[in-house]
Amino acid sequence: MQTKYAIHIFWSDEDDGFVATCDEFPGLSAFGESREKALEEAQIALDAMIETYRASGIDIPEPRSILLAA
Repeated sequence: MQTKYAIHIFWSDEDDGFVATCDEFPGLSAFGESREKALEEAQIALDAMIETYRASGIDIPEPRSILLAA
């Protein structure tokens, strides 16, 4: 599923790998030994979370956007 949500990826010394999160979905996180793997796992988790929200009747958050000053 294509989504317009930003995924943040950062290194975790504690986990000895990369962790990916999405601000619009608190609690969503994914792990990977590389940035690419963390992103791949986060997309899987995000898709599952969106489907769970839909099935449960929970409002799906709008993707955040950046407003650029002209």
